[in-house]
Amino acid sequence: MIPLKTPAEIDAIAEAGTILGKLFEAIVPEIQPGRTTLQLDQFAEAFIRSHAGAEPAFKGLYGFPATLCISVNHEVVHGIPKRNRVLEGGDIVSVDAGVRLHGWYADSARTFPVGSIDPGSARLLEVTEESLRRGIDAAQVGNYLGDIGHIVQKTAEGAGFSVVRELVGHGIGRKPHEEPQVPNFGQAGTGLRLQAGLVLCIEPMVNAGSYAVKTLSDRWTVVTADKRRSAHFEHTVAVLESGPRILTAA
Repeated sequence: MIPLKTPAEIDAIAEAGTILGKLFEAIVPEIQPGRTTLQLDQFAEAFIRSHAGAEPAFKGLYGFPATLCISVNHEVVHGIPKRNRVLEGGDIVSVDAGVRLHGWYADSARTFPVGSIDPGSARLLEVTEESLRRGIDAAQVGNYLGDIGHIVQKTAEGAGFSVVRELVGHGIGRKPHEEPQVPNFGQAGTGLRLQAGLVLCIEPMVNAGSYAVKTLSDRWTVVTADKRRSAHFEHTVAVLESGPRILTAA
């Protein structure tokens, strides 16, 4: 069964999501050459816990050891922050974070440039974020889940990139991962019909090369099989009669 949320429950998720929106604003000056991914993780945990009642949603989830998933360059998702992983100018770094507040979860991700990046990487970030925007626009009452994946795929592939198939978005609420799954590919007019009260994490993961991925020996970090770069953008979104509402904006 797919749980629908009441307006009050959506507001509660948005409270958690606002903390994430503010985190992504606050972390921008921290993302610079010479910083380690562990330092970013420590910054994020302190920021989240500085809000009364808020906790990092990922820390300990399924055994994950950190507050942030930090994935650099050809790492797609679920990178583990490390003391010896130092950011360098020209890198791109995907930051995925979750907050639990009063029993409600929110989830969001962004990919950031580290200093100046090459035009191809800049285009990858631009297109991935645009695919998220278009996916959110498709999250309308009466549309279908396939409409979201279709426009994300069309946007990414139309720019010469590929969308990851093995990882998908998801519902969210009292649990960090709920039904339905939200693929970033598919056919328009297919799948679940969207209803008011549905809360989804829409999260395109777009690769510069092939969509094929593999998981490293740490059992967490997912990387592109061809070692080309990947970008990841995500918002928690409520489907409403008035249109989609982004719950993870600052």
